[in-house]
Amino acid sequence: MDINTHEPPLQETYRALFQNSTALKAKDLDQNHSMVDNNKECELPLIDLDRLNFQYLVNDHLNSFQELDKCIEEMAEAASEWGFFQVVNHGIPRKVLDSMRYEEMKMFHQPFRKKSEENFMNLSADSYRWGNPTATCLRQFSWSEAFHIPLTDISRLDVCNNSRSAIGLFAKKAAGLARRIAECLAQNLGVKSSYFQENCVPSSNYVRMNRYPPCPSSSEVYGLMPHTDSDFLTILYQDQVGGLQLMKDGKWHNVKPNPEVLIINIGDLFQAVSNGVYKSIEHRVVAHPKVERFSMAYFYCPSLEAVIESCSHPAVYRKFSFREYRQQIQMDVRATGDKVGLSRFLLQ
Repeated sequence: MDINTHEPPLQETYRALFQNSTALKAKDLDQNHSMVDNNKECELPLIDLDRLNFQYLVNDHLNSFQELDKCIEEMAEAASEWGFFQVVNHGIPRKVLDSMRYEEMKMFHQPFRKKSEENFMNLSADSYRWGNPTATCLRQFSWSEAFHIPLTDISRLDVCNNSRSAIGLFAKKAAGLARRIAECLAQNLGVKSSYFQENCVPSSNYVRMNRYPPCPSSSEVYGLMPHTDSDFLTILYQDQVGGLQLMKDGKWHNVKPNPEVLIINIGDLFQAVSNGVYKSIEHRVVAHPKVERFSMAYFYCPSLEAVIESCSHPAVYRKFSFREYRQQIQMDVRATGDKVGLSRFLLQ
């Protein structure tokens, strides 16, 4: 391997997975890929968040509260039917997103030997991740690399480094947006909005920057394996390469890239709190054979001690703490290579 290359040695390190991949496994993966309607990209529900802004309410007092209620209703409907939706007028300036993207590309294009150093950019030792060490077969493997940055780690970055200000500003804006959307969705369920202020503290949230290198084996592996998110909700900004897919009505659907929107997807915890009303939908990223893909995400999580409890009865899921949920996921992944998720907490 060229010591100056920025590419992680995915093929070399996980050679055994590729060599041991049986024809049956390859066939199964190809069948999964064939489930996609390649001629059509789905248009996620598009929601204008300008109706949540205070200034809008003041300027159009007569219709403001009707529009506010309609906006919340649209989000709740999308969360129930799709588990995903797009938002415009979200309050994160394009300049902030462009700056974040620029710094993201700079970080990923550093030599691999430097990125994988324990103190790279003074981040925590496990911040830089690539491949999937727990994968037992290609179906569980992800052809990607990522920087997983808890909000408490942003201040560790060198104050003179532009990445610190770019990531910090994006995180600050995304935190406010995540809380606002969560409170609106909770209001529709009759859950007190103060729940998020009390339980979703900044130290429990994180930013994740993703890069999907060109993949010579794109017909065999995923860019990111199918999964659901273990949080309340995720805010995603992706580039124009495409590759994000979600499961709906038993089929995988391509999500059409749009530079003007942010994508919101519901996580496992909101599905549990909503008693199954809101859906945490399985999604994945398909690897591209020739082009690299970038995305950035903000994960809105509670503290480990936070109690997750269904908002209505009879409850579908038993009460659990976020710590317990994460520990169960880790146990399942170590044992099988797969996350089991909420089905572990169903009431019989």
